[in-house]
Amino acid sequence: LAGTDLIVTGMPGFGSVFSIAEKLKIPAVQAYVFPFTPTQAFPAPIVPTGSLGGALNKLSFHALHQIFWQSARDGDVATRKAMGLPKGPAFGPFRELSRQQVPALYGYSAHVLPRPADWPAQHQVTGYWFVEEAPSWAPPPDLLAFLNAGEPPVYIGFGSMGSRNPEEAGQMALEALALSGQRGVLASGWGGLKAADLPPNVHLISAIPHGWLFPRMAAVVHHCGAGTTAAGVRAGVPTIAVPFMGDQPFWANRMARLGVGTAPIPRKRLTSQRLAEAICEATSNAAMRTRAYELGQLVRAEDGLGKAVAFVARFVEGRKQT
Repeated sequence: LAGTDLIVTGMPGFGSVFSIAEKLKIPAVQAYVFPFTPTQAFPAPIVPTGSLGGALNKLSFHALHQIFWQSARDGDVATRKAMGLPKGPAFGPFRELSRQQVPALYGYSAHVLPRPADWPAQHQVTGYWFVEEAPSWAPPPDLLAFLNAGEPPVYIGFGSMGSRNPEEAGQMALEALALSGQRGVLASGWGGLKAADLPPNVHLISAIPHGWLFPRMAAVVHHCGAGTTAAGVRAGVPTIAVPFMGDQPFWANRMARLGVGTAPIPRKRLTSQRLAEAICEATSNAAMRTRAYELGQLVRAEDGLGKAVAFVARFVEGRKQT
């Protein structure tokens, strides 16, 4: 790391990176894709309900900090010992990060979740950090043929989220599409489903860039992880959220509150009938579709990655001048 001007780190920083930055006297910038700075405006993403009230909202973020810290603490303790640093605070580096006014960048859109007024000035919501597919990428011909053969389909996929019974989940998706009368695109990982096993109105895909695929969908069904949520919002189509864990319920509820998605269906409560009803609502609710389209326009007009890079450049230059 000799000669490094800056370290940009998110959650992995609590495992040792902030301590390494301290030892080598390298400035750091925090980077997250969900709210991590305490605020009274809303509760931490781990809270499954709505607002707890100002003081409790803020307290919930300290609980979130400790959840991450306790899972990373052993690595940080070992790093500090190996580098000859004194023991760090028992409850993590959060107070020190605040005292030193270490900036934090948030890679989501303020149109989706406005920046709280009680955040420090150096904590900024930049907009989503999209990385576009390579110019040489081209969609598979069979997928293009399927899309051109009828109305926009509904995407169903849960990314890296697994299922204890993938065969049942795959069958549930097929039944929901049949009940709703919609065409569908299923992401791979559905318990051994093969293209030959599918009805003609359903197409199975592997890894397709969401930035290309989602705008061609009538609606998108997913777990509402931060990245997939960003892709769905930018595409301007309604979201049907099936959250599993972590910050997924937080973003799922946010989609519903913004009116760009249906009420979330927790994975444990997912049935083919509930999913079919949500698909019908997302594809027929004109007001929801309009709001999703308008939000997509706002997000597409942002340059979150460019704004984050510009902030980092200003920060590095400012450090050099002090």
